[in-house]
Amino acid sequence: MKAYERLLRYVKVYTTSDPSSTTVPTTKRQFDLAHMLVEELQSMGLKDARVDDKCYVYATLPATTGLEEKPKIGFIAHMDTAPDFNGENVNPQIIRNYDGSDVPLGTSGLVLHSHDFHHLPTLKGRTLITTDGTSLLGADDKAGIAEILTAVETIMEEKIPHGTICIGFTPDEEVGAGADYFDIKGFGADYAYTLDGEVEGEIVYENFNASAADFEIKGVNIHPGSAKDIMVNAALVATEIVGMLPSNETPAHTENYEGFYHLCDMKGDVESAKLEFIVRDHSTESFHHREEVLRDIARRMNDKYGEGTVNLTIKEQYLNMDEKIKPHMHLIDNAKKVMKELGVTPSVSPIRGGTDGARLSYMGLPCPNLGTAGHGYHGPYEHITAEGMDICVNIVVGIVKEYAK
Repeated sequence: MKAYERLLRYVKVYTTSDPSSTTVPTTKRQFDLAHMLVEELQSMGLKDARVDDKCYVYATLPATTGLEEKPKIGFIAHMDTAPDFNGENVNPQIIRNYDGSDVPLGTSGLVLHSHDFHHLPTLKGRTLITTDGTSLLGADDKAGIAEILTAVETIMEEKIPHGTICIGFTPDEEVGAGADYFDIKGFGADYAYTLDGEVEGEIVYENFNASAADFEIKGVNIHPGSAKDIMVNAALVATEIVGMLPSNETPAHTENYEGFYHLCDMKGDVESAKLEFIVRDHSTESFHHREEVLRDIARRMNDKYGEGTVNLTIKEQYLNMDEKIKPHMHLIDNAKKVMKELGVTPSVSPIRGGTDGARLSYMGLPCPNLGTAGHGYHGPYEHITAEGMDICVNIVVGIVKEYAK
């Protein structure tokens, strides 16, 4: 089965995670795909395929006889889709022999424009898969799942010699919890790759340091006619806090290694208000400086309006995996070698985000990230090509071959 055919099956399963949920996984619907994948893995002959009570799927392809001592290599992808946009009732458009022009997305009125996605003309002649404009596609990261399973199927059918291959599919990556309960010991790999990137040939081993920062603001509400020197308007305090941050250090004004403060949500009235930020920076020093800037703002607000007016909570989410990958650069070197042999130009760049691999690397499993051939993730403009997915399958197969030498 082709990887894109698997993708078209998987995207029909509604697996969006929920950042407000306190359950594990955050949505029970993720089990629907997990059980489907376990059944598929078992039908392929991976007898130990299983899903645990927290919705993590694991399976192992034992090493070819004589290659048991070769490094055990893992491949990981996530099952949930982003809560940023509708992930239910996904109806993909399949455009064979795509001509490189703009693509209307169903009857939604949305158009996939080449002036927004400059790479579109380079996909001419391929089989393009898009949304119908009413949902995201779910290639992030069901494409990664499809490519891993297709690579394993290829290795088994073609009897390609290999060391132990470990397979893992996680829930809740999109809400930052994908690695929370990952069983590294049970997974069994010495090293792993997540397939959760974008263009084919992408290799990522540098990512943001990341934290979430929430300001909770308590106001003093009193009749405005007698409010002088008494009222503290929580909503206005919130806007004052936002105004104290550098306006040019937001996602819309930064790129490459530049960090930012991102205001994700704000709500409130006179009595209470809340600001929800995420903080990102590649430099550990700059990252911690940003966190200290927020703490200083909270102190200054409490000095100005009274102790207890502002409460700041900072929760670190993941760290830059760079320092955990550099001692194991064979992971990057082998991926580059395979790509070049396949005629694919490796694209090594810092990711302005994070993956399960970042946290897994700090948990003791060095785990860089590879592209899956997708574009425009987390919204109605998400798209991918069948041929790009085939390339990603071949990259996985090539990496397995390399470690079997």
